[in-house]
Amino acid sequence: MKLRIWIYLFKGALTNMVNNRLVHIISIGTITISMLLFGSFLLLSVNLNNWVREWGESLSMSVYLEDGLDEETKNNIETHLKRLEGAEIRDFITKEQAMKHLQESLGDQSGLLEGLSGNPIPASFELVFREMSGSRIDPKEIRKNLEQLSGVNEVQYSEQWVERFEGVMSVLRVAGLIIGGLLCVAVLFITTNTIKLTIFSRKDEIEIYKLVGATDWFVKIPYLIEGALQGIFGGIMAYLILLAFFSLFTMKTIHLFGVAVLDFVFLSNEMSAFIILFSLFLGLAGGLIAIGRFFRT
Repeated sequence: MKLRIWIYLFKGALTNMVNNRLVHIISIGTITISMLLFGSFLLLSVNLNNWVREWGESLSMSVYLEDGLDEETKNNIETHLKRLEGAEIRDFITKEQAMKHLQESLGDQSGLLEGLSGNPIPASFELVFREMSGSRIDPKEIRKNLEQLSGVNEVQYSEQWVERFEGVMSVLRVAGLIIGGLLCVAVLFITTNTIKLTIFSRKDEIEIYKLVGATDWFVKIPYLIEGALQGIFGGIMAYLILLAFFSLFTMKTIHLFGVAVLDFVFLSNEMSAFIILFSLFLGLAGGLIAIGRFFRT
């Protein structure tokens, strides 16, 4: 097909979108919202996976102490921890410091702690294993040995949280597939019906085209272009809104007890392109469904 014919078809599609702008604005808005929800879920998934990977590559331990320990018992525990291969005591958090950190984490909700009769949070040693080697360090064995020490109440290590969190991630992946499928159906439904409305509004014009010898595809292509344009406009708007919200989110790092646990990252170029191209594909698919149903009738 010659270039001038493509230009004519594009001009026809754009003119029709302008003439029926209210319907197309609603359609593009719906696609934008759907792709924004999809992109937000994708962004959340990327950052959660990043968190799990970072914590899986390092090992940290919290050694919680019993209340009312004398200084000698505390020193014995500290000496034992210093002898652990590859371990480094990052910090000792007293009961008062732990409560203060919790209050800071709760922010405006810290008033919930005022009803407590005492401070239930134990003091703890925070350990980091700087030189990890899977063949030398067995966190489960270390935990078992430490919990047998006099004065140690409980030991938790980072891989425990990773194992638990991976279960949550599996549930989120399934939920994402279901939500993504529903969003795709919604986009296809809206795009299909929008283009069907424009086809019916130009039914007489289509009949005239056929009478003068226009082929079916010459008549169909402008509606496919409309569907593709709706999809790509919706995808681009969703991406820009997602980028704007991410840029305005000034706190790029979540802190827990003074320790950075998660750095937020934006979608990669490949994922960003996928959102726009996937939106384009859905718009084009909606156009195909619409013209397929119309031209069969």
